[in-house]
Amino acid sequence: MAVHPSSRIAECFVDLVDPRIARTRRHALLDIITIALCGVICGAESWVEVEDWADAKLEWLQTWLELPNGIPSHDTFGRVFSRINPAQFEAGFLRWVQGVAVATAGAVLAIDGKTVRAARALNGSPLHVVSAWASTNRLVIGQEAVELKSNEITAIPILLARLDLHQQVVTIDAMGCQRSIAAQIVAQGGDYVLALKDNHPDLATNVQDSFALATADPARQSTSVGKGHGRIEIRTCRTITDPETLAWLDPEGAWDGLRSLAMVESERRVNGVVTRKTRYYLSSLAGEAKVIAAAVRSHWGIENQLHWVLDVAFREDASRAHVGHSAENLALLRKLALNLLRIEPTRKHGVKASRLRAGWDTTYLLRVLGVN
Repeated sequence: MAVHPSSRIAECFVDLVDPRIARTRRHALLDIITIALCGVICGAESWVEVEDWADAKLEWLQTWLELPNGIPSHDTFGRVFSRINPAQFEAGFLRWVQGVAVATAGAVLAIDGKTVRAARALNGSPLHVVSAWASTNRLVIGQEAVELKSNEITAIPILLARLDLHQQVVTIDAMGCQRSIAAQIVAQGGDYVLALKDNHPDLATNVQDSFALATADPARQSTSVGKGHGRIEIRTCRTITDPETLAWLDPEGAWDGLRSLAMVESERRVNGVVTRKTRYYLSSLAGEAKVIAAAVRSHWGIENQLHWVLDVAFREDASRAHVGHSAENLALLRKLALNLLRIEPTRKHGVKASRLRAGWDTTYLLRVLGVN
């Protein structure tokens, strides 16, 4: 028998500390979280819209929530989520994800950041969040906000430390191509494919020269052709695993677990116009070109299937949450809603259409929440 959402929410957020003074609490914390989650799933994009949705569904909500003082006001939603500890809130998020996601050996975990343009973090700057994306399951498995006067380099290790990287392949763009991050991934039992650019200028030049001088080896090369939306894209991945070359590039062994270099050449043809791009990578994988090419390709899923969907289906960039931790917690709430919509087995349409259906049909909303 499926677990009712109220029980699941209570189980996942059991350690969440209520930030309110006891004598001021007119609404249960779990009721507030439950209504907010349901409202976001059903299309609400602000606390005002969450309240409006809940008012319209009051009779239905009262069938499974106590709501002794009715529906909380939008000010209450905003005030509570601005004070909830984001780390505690994410811990509950991770419990929910771990209950539905099955880890797959060799699966790709893509790490990448996104700025919520209109929202503001606790420090008043635009909210920038680094997310972890499980490409096989197409689920968000964690996020970490970037601190003031910092960047993704400091946020990525914090996020990785909360994840199970055992037998996973972690892909990160050039910002995260750092020796300390590579060492952390290996120490946590994972492998890495890190994009290499001009933030390591000497190393990048030496890697480019290595491929320019290397003899072509068909056993270390993989080519794929993709077609769609009026374009053709040809991708060729070449790898170098020669120990002497690796030792020359990294004589002190500063890059833990480094076993291969990769070069991915892409040629895109659109309406007779041809563009070419070459990217370079450091990897702890053995150097099978097809495997590394697949990891690189999977990494872009975080852009196309997460960031783009959050902007288009959830209008995340238009979110103006700015008080306290409200923007960060609302960003996590959107990701939880997206995860639940993605794993609903009967879904036939896109995320935006599924949100509308959940708003119209409470039976479908319960299915999204995991109740058959």
